[in-house]
Amino acid sequence: MTTETLAAPAAARAGGPHRRGGSVRGNENIAGWFFVAPVIVILGLFMLLPILMALWVSLTDWNGQGSPFTSQVPFVGAENYTRLFTEDGLDRRDFMTSIRNNIYYVAIVVPAQTVLALGLALVVNNRLLKGKAFFRSAFYFPSVTSSVAISVVFLFLFANSGAVNNLLGVFGIDGPEWFADSRGVLHLLFGAVGVDSPPAALAGGGPFGLSWWDWLAGPSVAMTSIIALVVWTTSGTFMLMFLAALQQVPVVLDEASTIDGASRWQRFRHVTLPLIKPTTFLVLTLGLIGSWQVFDQVYVMSQGDPAKTTLTPAYLSYRTAFRDFDYGSGAAISFVLFLIIIVLTLVQRRIMADRDADGRRSWRRAVRRGGRP
Repeated sequence: MTTETLAAPAAARAGGPHRRGGSVRGNENIAGWFFVAPVIVILGLFMLLPILMALWVSLTDWNGQGSPFTSQVPFVGAENYTRLFTEDGLDRRDFMTSIRNNIYYVAIVVPAQTVLALGLALVVNNRLLKGKAFFRSAFYFPSVTSSVAISVVFLFLFANSGAVNNLLGVFGIDGPEWFADSRGVLHLLFGAVGVDSPPAALAGGGPFGLSWWDWLAGPSVAMTSIIALVVWTTSGTFMLMFLAALQQVPVVLDEASTIDGASRWQRFRHVTLPLIKPTTFLVLTLGLIGSWQVFDQVYVMSQGDPAKTTLTPAYLSYRTAFRDFDYGSGAAISFVLFLIIIVLTLVQRRIMADRDADGRRSWRRAVRRGGRP
């Protein structure tokens, strides 16, 4: 009986803290939701709600007059989307032309700006370099300058009598009319080897209303000017990301690999690159997203001309909605562009994750063998 009497208060004391602890955790959860509620409300009102409204507009034939949420606005369902892919006409041709232009734009800009940013970061991270602060500021300065202002400057640089053509003239090269030349770079290369007209196999039969010859045009001369501008202005930002990652690489690893006889390229490939892989993925992802959303440079420098060779999906969405007053089709283009970005980002993440897993497996196999990877 004495044992039961002593056990009862002990059990009460043991149960007390659990109840108080549960109450405290419950209060913490309530407080946490209370603190994040303003952010949730703001994001819901200014991000999620506009996205849902735009999604509804993409399912209607709204012309910008009045409210798109009244019964007077025709509801067309998925017609705005199917017109971009299945119906022959100007809408599908313009959209596919913009996709082709953007594919070449992405294929050049993303690798170029990534390699350039990494190269600049390696230069600035060199311990023997003097004046690091100056070079960091100089490389980063184009990234903080207004893209509209830089675009206007590039218009003067690439003018018919601009600095670029004058510089080419010094070497005896007759520079093109950069923003009036709609010829594709690949077509120019084909012409250099005597292929001035499309072969019969490439003259037709291409997907989505464009011939294979059109798909193989490459970026136009005008688009290459925009590509040069974008690579120059975005590399500074990505340089800082790579620089922060390089400064986190342990110096001991680099010194150990040097002692083991590794060359500079081997140290970079087998030590530095694997350690900065998360930053590389971040740079590639941001570059991919930004390159599919290019708008301001196209708006200022070319507005899709010449011959729609600088037309991009982002600019086409704007032009369709705010110039042609077809807001439903413009919103549909923007959502298709959103899906393209999501899919490509997931594919890129999957590819890099598979390579990372292969690298870890090879490292584990090497460790089990008692050797180096």
